[in-house]
Amino acid sequence: MSQVRDKERYNWPITILLFIGCLTIFFPLYMAVVIAFKQPSEMTNDIAGALSLPAQWSLSNFQEAMRVTDFWNSLGNSLLITVSTVVLAVVIHGIAGYAIGRSMKNSKFYSFAFLYIVSGMFVPFAILMMPLVKQTAQMGIANHFGVIVLYTVFYMPLNLMLYKGYLANIPIALEEAARVDGASTWRTYWSILFPIMKPMHATVAVLTAMSTWNDVMTPLVIMSGTGKNTLPLAQLNFQTQFGTNYNLAFASYLLALIPILLFYIICQKQILNGVVNGAVK
Repeated sequence: MSQVRDKERYNWPITILLFIGCLTIFFPLYMAVVIAFKQPSEMTNDIAGALSLPAQWSLSNFQEAMRVTDFWNSLGNSLLITVSTVVLAVVIHGIAGYAIGRSMKNSKFYSFAFLYIVSGMFVPFAILMMPLVKQTAQMGIANHFGVIVLYTVFYMPLNLMLYKGYLANIPIALEEAARVDGASTWRTYWSILFPIMKPMHATVAVLTAMSTWNDVMTPLVIMSGTGKNTLPLAQLNFQTQFGTNYNLAFASYLLALIPILLFYIICQKQILNGVVNGAVK
């Protein structure tokens, strides 16, 4: 009887797959932490040497990585671009999702606008790269501002879909009641709908922040030559034509992981609710 209950309680194939998935995530993280604390002299080509713990735990790699990457300036640039992009995404994409989501059923124009914007998801960045470099240079925005504008446009298709799907679960009767009380459309959105969409705001913020924080190509092609690096750009200093300094590189990667990890932990309670409600009508 107990064996039958165990079979009903545990789905072993799924459990095994989850265990393998956790292992594949834990193993690279373990390697990054171990190598970040090792000295270059401890690095060996055999697997056992790579998996072994450091002979002496030291923060020297982190100190050197911060010096090589000009960590605080690079961190400030990354924070400026990421925070600005997240704020603009939540405000602009939320308003666009509301306008299109509530109007596309009765307007072919909004239906076309939705399909047009979403189609941007299927355009590879490699095709847009050279025209964008030329345009930003001609407009004089080959800097932080230009990168922020491009990110706001790049992430609009996905965020628009999320906001539209989430709004489909909010009864339109709330807006009708607000209009009866004399509230304008603008007041209705900011006073009623915007607070209700808090889970989706958190989801959009985390997805946008992670994509912006880890991106290399856009700042590389737009801000090259300005002398202002984001953290991913500064970390390219560890890679040369002769090899890679893995000790300093992994130490720098762990330092760059901390801010975005803290942001995710703060928002995680809202994320699942936002994704589920945005996916189910």
